[in-house]
Amino acid sequence: MPADFFALIRPMLQVVDAEKAHRLTIRALSTGLAATGQTDDPRLATRAFGVLLPNPIGMAAGFDKEAEVPDRLIALGFGFTEVGTVTPRPQPGNPKPRIFRLKADAAIINRLGFNNQGHDCVARRLERFDRKLLIGVNIGANKDSTDRIEDYVLGVRRFGPFARYLTVNISSPNTPGLRDLQTGTALRVLLARVIGARDEVADQLGRAVPILVKVSPDLADEDLDEVASICLANGADGIIVSNTTVTRPALHSPHAQESGGLSGPPLFLRSTRALARVYRRTAGRLLLVGVGGVSSAETALEKLRAGATLIQLYTGLVYQGPKLLSDIKRGLVRHLDQRQMAGLTPLIGTGAEEWAERKLDPS
Repeated sequence: MPADFFALIRPMLQVVDAEKAHRLTIRALSTGLAATGQTDDPRLATRAFGVLLPNPIGMAAGFDKEAEVPDRLIALGFGFTEVGTVTPRPQPGNPKPRIFRLKADAAIINRLGFNNQGHDCVARRLERFDRKLLIGVNIGANKDSTDRIEDYVLGVRRFGPFARYLTVNISSPNTPGLRDLQTGTALRVLLARVIGARDEVADQLGRAVPILVKVSPDLADEDLDEVASICLANGADGIIVSNTTVTRPALHSPHAQESGGLSGPPLFLRSTRALARVYRRTAGRLLLVGVGGVSSAETALEKLRAGATLIQLYTGLVYQGPKLLSDIKRGLVRHLDQRQMAGLTPLIGTGAEEWAERKLDPS
């Protein structure tokens, strides 16, 4: 939806139940009102996944869980979008209420628990979309699965034909035990089976679907370094840094102590520091996606400086609407103008050492 239209309906969206507001936003996007018709400055073009994206800004997973509007999001001005998280079988997720707005902090706590309609439903929707659109699929495991790694294998096989990349989500805090898959042996086994399934699909498709791993910002430094090293050594194509956090930095909202994953500006320091540590460990050999607390052109720029090639948004859009996307792109162009730079690539990782050594706020 155009920024002025969002500004008109935002007061209503902010007072209704958070999940209902989300459904209303999806419905508004599905009408096609979102198309901007604007062309991005060519200096924002970014190469990833074997193609040249018009800009490096994507919609993070969690917004378009069921692949209802990926084409509309790209028409809105995103360079790419990620649907999901999707599990093999449908599941309702955790009991409501499970999304909490922290308005004083421009943040959100969610404990959704991978609520989705399952592989078959989402795959049927993805069949309808142009394969040229850069749509990633975020895959997960059912809460009651007896073999969670097999759930990821099934996701690779089911969505390999439709996805431009696949995200292995092993870092959601809302599925008990899921984050254990980030530990050394479990992660090696997971990657071996997932990459094996990807290669089987590649033989059929004639192309290999990139595999990204989405990690937690709450890993200890040594564990984060180990995860990065394992991803690098075991065939992953990239890492998304990061998921939501279960820590609670200084917050000012009534719902601050609700359980679940925290997103928005309070996550920015922790997620950007983790991004920089991953960049430092992988030395630019893996594609990194920076997500967590991006709420301005300045924060997007810091994700690039910390090592991200691509950036994802979600919570910032809840509070600022589509205007945030255009503001970020204008801000990045302004930065390039001021420094007479021809593109964003030279910025990537220039602040990684500084960010990797930042001190975290007490939580």
